[in-house]
Amino acid sequence: MKLSNLFYGFATTTLFFVSCSKDEVYETVDSESIDLVEEVSSKALKPIGSGVMMQAFYWDVPAGGTWWNVVKSKVGEWSNAGVDAIWLPPVSKAQNGPFSMGYDPFDYYDFGEFNQMGSTETRFGSRSELTSLITAAHNNSLSVIADIVINHNSGGDLESNEFAGKDTYTKFEPMSGKFFRTKYDFHPNEAYSSDSGIFGGFPDLSHSKVYVQDWLWGRSNSVAKYYKNTMGFDGWRFDYVKGFEPWVVREWKNNVGGFSVGEYWDGNVNTLDWWTNEAQMSAFDFACYYKMRDAFVGNNLNALSGDMLWKRNASRAVTFVANHDTDEIYNNKILAYAYILTHEGYPALFYRDYEDWLDKNKLNNLIWIHNNLAGGSTSNLWTDNDEYIARRNGGGGKNGLVVYINNSNSWKERWVQTNWSNRQIKDYTGASGWQPTTQGGRWVKIQAPPKGYSVWSLK
Repeated sequence: MKLSNLFYGFATTTLFFVSCSKDEVYETVDSESIDLVEEVSSKALKPIGSGVMMQAFYWDVPAGGTWWNVVKSKVGEWSNAGVDAIWLPPVSKAQNGPFSMGYDPFDYYDFGEFNQMGSTETRFGSRSELTSLITAAHNNSLSVIADIVINHNSGGDLESNEFAGKDTYTKFEPMSGKFFRTKYDFHPNEAYSSDSGIFGGFPDLSHSKVYVQDWLWGRSNSVAKYYKNTMGFDGWRFDYVKGFEPWVVREWKNNVGGFSVGEYWDGNVNTLDWWTNEAQMSAFDFACYYKMRDAFVGNNLNALSGDMLWKRNASRAVTFVANHDTDEIYNNKILAYAYILTHEGYPALFYRDYEDWLDKNKLNNLIWIHNNLAGGSTSNLWTDNDEYIARRNGGGGKNGLVVYINNSNSWKERWVQTNWSNRQIKDYTGASGWQPTTQGGRWVKIQAPPKGYSVWSLK
């Protein structure tokens, strides 16, 4: 979630209302539940976690309804590079209509087909363009991860609210005819005063209400099931999970399955570890992010010795160097990617880094190294202010590797113990032309370039 550039006022928006009551909508059989996305290829999707995730957007991507087509044009290249899943921004109509990045949701079932909130298309395009993108991703063996914003809503009309002691913008009658909401579905209401957190003054959904639960994940045409079964999404990125209890997203996942990761924005590894255990899903490894910031921006690689979620439970950690909310590793960023793409956890690439800002050839090389060499547990071999060396011990059909990160201004060399005796190795980045043979005790001397890295494995 990003605070800037969102419209926080809850001014009354002129809508064409569906002429039925909330209860009538709740009981109506969803005629669209039989709709299908475009027929997809039988080509198997890559298992999520077998490669890397691509965050397929950034804050304030170009407006005008073109973004779905931009992403569609890139899925083939990304798949060939070793990406296994793409993470899309929130896909439904939001209060700020054609200008919104989607984090102020109004109608969860309007994917760019209803003329409301100032536009028919979303900022990113139409429903048909979205389904075409999902089909293209699947045809290229890529899973598609939906960004789910269920902490708060925006764009409702004003209604008298005795629970809040004032009028509130909590009357939602979306043109899709699905998931009408009133003051009874937000905090405070007649049964619940609050939950874990409120975001930016937006109406705060009350997940303990059965009606809300049913529409989010329980019904046959719930948001979760509609996104999976009709739209074709394969996984979930949950926004601002600090705002509600972990059981909420756990129930979502229990009802529809799929890869799931939460945005619990906290650098405290104990908190992240607690949340992933309670939610029974992955979290973005903010502990790793902040340690890398301290290491590469602060020019002290000793920070990489600190505790991180991937060190606690790699299967629950999604590692990242930048995203649409935070991009603080402004120098030595390629070294940070060398770190996450050689270590445990599920690494995510940021669109701007891959497409615009960094050397794509170097990133593709690191993706290949991650997908083909980086297997097994991790052993730290050396850490000081300027140098960091770690070994992946191999496993899962991968030989393992030794990564040497050098943040100094000169070439560095060190003797390290590898996984291999009497075997020739090489640097798969091409930075070093050495191809030494390990000793019987598995020791060998390796090197790394200034402000660079090398990655060594069996030739």
